[in-house]
Amino acid sequence: MHQASTGIAAFLAAVAAVTVAHAQMDNPQAGIEAYREALQDGNPAELHEMAGEELWTTPAGPKNASLEQCDLGLGPGVVKGAYARLPRYFADTDRVQDLESRLLTCMETLQGKDPKVYIDASFTAPPKEEMNALVAYLSGQSRDVAVTVTPEHPKERAMYELGKRLFFFQGGPYDFSCATCHGQEGTRIRMQDLPYIPGHEGAAAGWTSWPAYRVSNGQMWSMQWRLNDCFRQQRFPEPIYASDATIALSTYIAANSNGAVMKTPGIKR
Repeated sequence: MHQASTGIAAFLAAVAAVTVAHAQMDNPQAGIEAYREALQDGNPAELHEMAGEELWTTPAGPKNASLEQCDLGLGPGVVKGAYARLPRYFADTDRVQDLESRLLTCMETLQGKDPKVYIDASFTAPPKEEMNALVAYLSGQSRDVAVTVTPEHPKERAMYELGKRLFFFQGGPYDFSCATCHGQEGTRIRMQDLPYIPGHEGAAAGWTSWPAYRVSNGQMWSMQWRLNDCFRQQRFPEPIYASDATIALSTYIAANSNGAVMKTPGIKR
């Protein structure tokens, strides 16, 4: 699947480059928008969605069970619109969970799998590839559904406030924070627009398009992977996969984008 999607990515990038070259002659920003539009046709994320659906329905693990009875918040096995309501509080774990942390719970309880295998694996290792495919499939089940993340439970409100603090927290060798790049209106790095995450429009631009297929490296990235890379760019220590830190940041971004329509899985340069 990886070789096929990489080949498709190369073709899409070539077509998009020609489109951009013409558009940039008149307006550089229009060129970027034309590039993004050109990439939308034949999104290789569809291959990952299909792989994720198979993983969802195929018995696996010591208990030889599928994930079809996993409760993502709307009842066991209900996937339509579930991603658009995450992160959220789950009474059975007494935690606020995003999609990936919830999947780890279901893998452990339904299939008997060890979550540590997935948490400790690198993002390009098979366990994470499995998670990325599941995320692609399940996020696709919320395509065109409005985000409904309104922190009401005390633990949801606490997680939102933690995410907000983490967003503005400065540290590391360059004293960076998430807000360094995403805390001001109308900023960009080179030709890349940087969405203003504290505002609704900027948060929606970020949240509703992830997970996404990265054309530049031929990989499917989940939101956990996206956040991990943001920490890397800040020169921060790598966050623990599915930790409260990453869930808190997701809660902050998702709640700020409440009401926006999901476009997942997206496609990025």
